[in-house]
Amino acid sequence: MQYQLNISGFHYEQIRGHLYPGDGLEAVAVALCGRLINDEVHKLVVNEVIFIPYEECHRTPDYVLWKTERLTSLLEKAIKYNYAVLKIHSHPGGYEQFSSLDDDSDNRLFSSIFGWFDTDFPHASSIMLPDGRILGRVFYPGLETDAFAKVCIAGDAIKIWRYSGNESAELEIGKRTVQAFGEGTFNLLKKLRIGVVGCSGTGSPVVEQLVRLGVGELVLVDPDKVELKNLNRILNTKRSDAKQQRYKVDVLTEVITGFDLGTRVEPFSKNIYDDIVCLKKLAECDILFGCVDSVDGRDLINRISTYYLIPYFDLGIKLEADGMGGISKIVGTVNYIQPGKSSLMSRGLYDSEDLKAAGLYRMYPDQFPDLVKNSYIKNLNVNRPAVISVNMMIASYAVNEFLNRIHPYKVDHPKEFAQTTIDITEGCFIHLSEDRLKEDAFLKSKVGYGDRKIFLDLVELSGFENEKRV
Repeated sequence: MQYQLNISGFHYEQIRGHLYPGDGLEAVAVALCGRLINDEVHKLVVNEVIFIPYEECHRTPDYVLWKTERLTSLLEKAIKYNYAVLKIHSHPGGYEQFSSLDDDSDNRLFSSIFGWFDTDFPHASSIMLPDGRILGRVFYPGLETDAFAKVCIAGDAIKIWRYSGNESAELEIGKRTVQAFGEGTFNLLKKLRIGVVGCSGTGSPVVEQLVRLGVGELVLVDPDKVELKNLNRILNTKRSDAKQQRYKVDVLTEVITGFDLGTRVEPFSKNIYDDIVCLKKLAECDILFGCVDSVDGRDLINRISTYYLIPYFDLGIKLEADGMGGISKIVGTVNYIQPGKSSLMSRGLYDSEDLKAAGLYRMYPDQFPDLVKNSYIKNLNVNRPAVISVNMMIASYAVNEFLNRIHPYKVDHPKEFAQTTIDITEGCFIHLSEDRLKEDAFLKSKVGYGDRKIFLDLVELSGFENEKRV
């Protein structure tokens, strides 16, 4: 089993501020974590943080002693939702492993914590170093331990620390990437699992770039087959693919495998609303790209991002033809979504009525025109013009924005580019920073929920069978 810890950007900054107040002494906090339990991955996702007051601790540069009375209410909540308890403390001296004092403290703490639980799911302890890096380990009921394989921070900047895996990248293939972004970033790309939902106009050029950059693993999701009408914009598709009615993800998987550049692919020719295995695989990912037109699809990806603390890049294009052979408007937008901040809905990309309409169109496409005609729901623009030059421009900007989040290279801080609108007809870029966008209070309350009895708390997903539930 591979264990991973994910923390939202706002929780990470709060934790760092408490653990490093500037006095050179150790400090401690405790977090409750939702879980993703899937196949060989067990991910802990921080839901709530309790900061142990300095006055309740005996603090030195080498150890911290603290009272555990505050844990009682936390443990009651953890038992109710089967959350993990995470202890996190600082090492101001920069010691990059658990000390013997840490071992003794953790053994006493977790032997007590396991006495509260009837399950054998692990809990965890971690260290934050002065540079902000986090490492850690999980504890089993017998107090055996296993190190976190990966720690991920989904904030303005995306921080990912990998502590397992010795696979070496083939530097000759990635030589130009290394020259631009450094060997560290190239090696990180080789270890990332990225989900791309939608593999058509913007999705296929996103996939192409990620493969050429050397990303280690891709999860590709698209329920549609190749058609003649979309050969003008899906990279690597041929007329024969349309004639044979091949799934888009199967074509791309075959092509990527043929590239032989080291990227592994897991394809799903499914609608994400219809397959729990697909949804769980997306929840395993380190990064998500949404390249879909549907409102309900975008909303579902936004929820996965929130519940499992995954950075999410959403791509959208609006191309309006004037009906006389010309174009009146071409606009593309790239939204970077981080859990606990603004969402696609709070940014105004759609509202609850749009979401309702999209859901009904997905479930009842034949009846949809009558529902619109009788004013039960609003209409949806389900057929949009698409041009490869526009799609590739937006896809390229999105991938470059992803690179800026893992390896900041722009003059301004990454938070200044939470939303970028590219108005091609007017010839301008419009950037909005995260602090200028409305926070989604509803989704913020669900940050780090992880697995639930009903997946993502969506009733329409409650019919999934054979799901590992908590």
